[in-house]
Amino acid sequence: MKSFTITLANRDGATFEVDAKKPLLDSLRAQGVDLPYGCKYGGCITCAAKLVKGEVNQKAQVALNNRQINDGYIILCVARPMSGCTLQIGVESHDRLYRNPFLDPLKPHELKADIATPREA
Repeated sequence: MKSFTITLANRDGATFEVDAKKPLLDSLRAQGVDLPYGCKYGGCITCAAKLVKGEVNQKAQVALNNRQINDGYIILCVARPMSGCTLQIGVESHDRLYRNPFLDPLKPHELKADIATPREA
């Protein structure tokens, strides 16, 4: 089993060893981390977290738009680690996850990944 260390930056730097083949949500909850979730297939943003450092595979997610992806958000129920990662979890990590679409509408490059391509970093 290939595993990686996940650090929760906003939980006093707590670390967890996780299986690279399992979604982060499942691995972290199995170790006692209390995380919210909804659909468990990447279709909502209930389990969103902010990836501060590292790399994940979250190709199965369909909930995030390009702005959210470019801001570092991941969907824990489908994200599988590809390296050691540092995450911010919980609602306090959602500072840039939501925005009012009437006051600040998305620009074309910020639309969902299936209609537009992410802006290169």
